[in-house]
Amino acid sequence: MTTRPHPNPNVIAFQGEPGSYAHIACREVFPELDPAPFQTFEDTFVAVSESRARLAMIPVENSLYGRITDIHHLLPESGLFIVGEHFLRIHHQLLGVKGARIEGLKTVMSQPPALGQCRRIIRELGLTAIAGTDTARSAKHIADAGDPTAAAIASSLAAEVYGLDILRKNVEDAEHNTTRFLIMSGEPAHIGQGAPGTTVTSFIFRVRNVPAALYKAMGGFATNGVNMTKLESYQLGGAFTATQFYADIHGHPEDHNVRLALEELQFFSTHLRILGVYQGHAYRESAHALAD
Repeated sequence: MTTRPHPNPNVIAFQGEPGSYAHIACREVFPELDPAPFQTFEDTFVAVSESRARLAMIPVENSLYGRITDIHHLLPESGLFIVGEHFLRIHHQLLGVKGARIEGLKTVMSQPPALGQCRRIIRELGLTAIAGTDTARSAKHIADAGDPTAAAIASSLAAEVYGLDILRKNVEDAEHNTTRFLIMSGEPAHIGQGAPGTTVTSFIFRVRNVPAALYKAMGGFATNGVNMTKLESYQLGGAFTATQFYADIHGHPEDHNVRLALEELQFFSTHLRILGVYQGHAYRESAHALAD
């Protein structure tokens, strides 16, 4: 039997460049840990699985942009567990090199979702939008180029990291722009039944190839009063006939109603795996109150 190496207790991994929103999420939730950037999501997961980092901060969805591409494919393959979540309010800043004036700007660079979230300022200033790979890397590119006519849309932390000026604050079009992050670990969270706050259970499943299998599989959650907050499907291996589902529910697997719902789901599924049982972020309660 192999023993898992003890993880580096001081490191939390994230994908992207220093100054990214994932970097901010790491600092907000775990200010005592050292944030470590990695090139890809796969590299970020591997850093935890190889015990070079204690945790990983992974974005999974944005209130405007929707699902983060490929994350749901990578989650089950990573061998890691979801141990928490964090909702980060996204504030985009218009950044320029030292001495740049907003009247002299001609171009703006950022990743396409961020550019799409800041259409108003881009149109107002008549800027040419240039697609970058991510927000922080765009800020780094602008800093390295030193061109006073070129701006970036990125975070205030990116301005700090790369020595840029904030030419205009909070330029996002929508006030509710929020990204949900999952906190991943090599070991599952040990959250007991009846813990205070909202307990979230995340899992993946594949339904049997029978008529109305998904409808029947979901029936147990409705009849047992289990609140399902997310259900997403994606294809496996490029096959249109092989579909896997990712779901979040409120409740603990040991709760009576949740246990009955999962038993019914399992009856109609060929595969069911719980990815994590963890305490939900307080944002869930505030968002629910606003919806009401």
